[in-house]
Amino acid sequence: MSFVEIDVFGVLISPLVPLMALAAAITVALRVVMTELGLMRHIWHPALFEISMFLILLTAAVLILASLKMYA
Repeated sequence: MSFVEIDVFGVLISPLVPLMALAAAITVALRVVMTELGLMRHIWHPALFEISMFLILLTAAVLILASLKMYA
């Protein structure tokens, strides 16, 4: 598994940046859905739950993209 930097107008960006943005967007969407359904009130520590959910989604995105070999 190897990730290479992404060239954006001459600036090299870590390949984790778009993956972190994807994981953050999914985390926000899940938080909104869980709040609307009333599930967040059953969680003891919402901030800890949200950072854990973010890290799980980020790890899943890295592993899925590594298995697809999108970054060479």
